[in-house]
Amino acid sequence: MLPSGYEFVPGETAYFSCRIAGFATQSGNEARAVKLRWHMRLVDPSGVPIDKDRSGAIEESLSAQDKDWVPKFLATFSVPAFAPSGTYHIPVTIQDEVAGAETTGELSFEVRGHDVQPSDTLTIRNFAFVRAADDKVAMRPAIYTPGDTLWAKFDITGYKFGEGNQFSVDYGLAILNANGDQVFAQPAAASDAHQSFYPQRYVPGELSLHLDNTVAKAPYTLVIIIHDKVGNQNYETRQPFQVQ
Repeated sequence: MLPSGYEFVPGETAYFSCRIAGFATQSGNEARAVKLRWHMRLVDPSGVPIDKDRSGAIEESLSAQDKDWVPKFLATFSVPAFAPSGTYHIPVTIQDEVAGAETTGELSFEVRGHDVQPSDTLTIRNFAFVRAADDKVAMRPAIYTPGDTLWAKFDITGYKFGEGNQFSVDYGLAILNANGDQVFAQPAAASDAHQSFYPQRYVPGELSLHLDNTVAKAPYTLVIIIHDKVGNQNYETRQPFQVQ
């Protein structure tokens, strides 16, 4: 049993156990037959399956010594690596073939993930300039000094999926000076492509750029250009920063 308030995190392995009561038995010569079928689903807060459905059968012959026997089944699954926060559900259906009956139940569990506001079109969410690669707090305002390394973190979402939840995005960057003139460009900075059972609804992006010791102290603009290869979409964002 999980402690009250427990929250799974993306990528964590979960263990599910279900015991069945109230089943019927079919009498034979000296034994009683149990014939049960079970089916379970694993769905996110929107009802989207996070893994393949599981099913199985429990067929046993019980003797008089098995009066305390209780049928159960077990399942193991992993919370998707990019699962959003929310309440997830495991609906279960049990069929008793001896009684010709069916019953259903559901178990819920909580996931605490990285939240990215969804979008119908290609866009960037949660943009932040940071001081170092492992920083989680955004710089406000974003002020660097000559010799620093500029770091930018963001989430890409709103791209389209192909067959099998396949996606493919790439992005580049450019730096503009105060007059809007381009002083640096890296058109192919990074890319990501993946295919999975559960749709990966965002791609974490990261950019770094070393600021030379001789860079002029002035305001600049970071331009990020995103390409969605599957959905044939483009998106551009401009984020100001300063070198002082």
